[in-house]
Amino acid sequence: MRTQVAIVGGGPSGLLLGQLLHRAGIDTVVLERRSRDYVLSRVRAGVLETGLVDLMHEAGVGERMDREGFIHDGTLIANGDEQFRIDFHRLTGRHVMVYGQTEVTRDLYEARDAAGALTLHDCRGVKPHDLDTAAPFVTFLRDGAVHRLDCDFVAGCDGYHGPCRQEIPTEVRREYEKTYPFGWLGVLSETPPVSDELIYANSARGFALCSMRNATLSRYYIQCDLSDSPDDWTDDMFWEELKRRIPAEAAERLETGPSIEKSIAPLRSFVCEPMRWGRLFLCGDAAHIVPPTGAKGLNTAASDVHYLSNALKRFYHDRDDEGLERYSETALARIWKTERFSWWFSSLMHRYPDQSAFDLRIQQAELAFLRDNEAAQKAMAESYVGLPY
Repeated sequence: MRTQVAIVGGGPSGLLLGQLLHRAGIDTVVLERRSRDYVLSRVRAGVLETGLVDLMHEAGVGERMDREGFIHDGTLIANGDEQFRIDFHRLTGRHVMVYGQTEVTRDLYEARDAAGALTLHDCRGVKPHDLDTAAPFVTFLRDGAVHRLDCDFVAGCDGYHGPCRQEIPTEVRREYEKTYPFGWLGVLSETPPVSDELIYANSARGFALCSMRNATLSRYYIQCDLSDSPDDWTDDMFWEELKRRIPAEAAERLETGPSIEKSIAPLRSFVCEPMRWGRLFLCGDAAHIVPPTGAKGLNTAASDVHYLSNALKRFYHDRDDEGLERYSETALARIWKTERFSWWFSSLMHRYPDQSAFDLRIQQAELAFLRDNEAAQKAMAESYVGLPY
C-alpha cells in the first residue's frame, strides 16, 4: 500500500489529523493496534478548549458537539467549605465545552467512514522504517500477514507506549518526567451532576473533582494513594469520602448511585524532545503527558494536530517545508506552557505526603491570592480555556 501520510494511532488525535488532511486533499491511512470497539470504550476527559472546538468545526465534525455539548463559562474552586468562581467568559471572552472524548472519537470515526478513508484496526507489531530518508515506510502484522505501507511522512499519534517515539535515536531524544506521589480514583455514575460547572476542591483530606459527561452522567474523582486498587473502594466508601472533601452545601445535594466504571490513574508530567526526527512527527501522548488537573491531555494533542496539519498542507499545497522544519520547536513552545499550568494547578489543589506546615501555609496563601486577585484569575482562565495556537 501507499499513502501520503501514515498515521500510527486511531485515537482522537490521529483521527482528527486524518480528517483535517482529508479535507485538504491529502491522503492518509490510519493504523490502530486495538479494535474500534475498544477505542470507543475508553473513558477519558471531556473538557474541550476553544481551540479544539474550532478544530472540530474545521474538520467538519462539530454539529453534534454543538447540539449535545455543554458550554461552561467558568469553574468553581473550593478550599474546605469556602468556594469561589473563576469567570472564564468575563475574564477572557471565551469558554470551554464539556463533550466526552469518546464522543469526539465517535464523530471522527463516522466522518472518516463517510469519506471512505482507510482505517485499519488490530494492527500488531507496527514499526516505522527509514525515517531519516525520503522514502519511509511502516510494517505491521494484520490478519496473520505482514503488510507494508509506503508513505511520505509518519505521524506518531500512538500514545506513550506506542512504537514511534522509540524510533528517535536515544542520542537525539531527551525526556523530562515528573511523577506525583498520588493518583486519582475516578467513578462514572448515571446520576445528574452535583453542579452546573466543575468543582475543583482542596480539602484537608485531599483533592476532589466534580465533573460531568452530560445531564445524566457524572464523573467524580478523589485523590488516593498509589498503592490503592479500585477494588479497595466500594461505591459507598467512595461517595462518603467525596462528600467529606467538597463544600457541605454541594455534599448535601450530591445524588449517588452505582458506579458504571471505576479506575485509578497515576499522575505524571512527561515531555519528549524533539517531536520530529526525519520524516517522523510525534503528536499527543506519544510526546507529552500532563496530570489530568485542568484537562489538558486531549487539548494539548489537538494543538499538535493543528501545527502538524497546517505544516503538511503548506508542504503539499505550496511545496513549503518551513512548517515541517519548525514543527517540533513550535509545538513544544506551547506544550511547556501547558505543562506549567497543569503542574501549577496540581500543586495548588492536592495535599502532598511530604507537605510541611510552611508548604501548607503557602498553598493556602496561593488559594487566597487566586480568590482575591483578578489578574491571577485572568492568568488561570487564559490557560484553562486554552492558550492561542
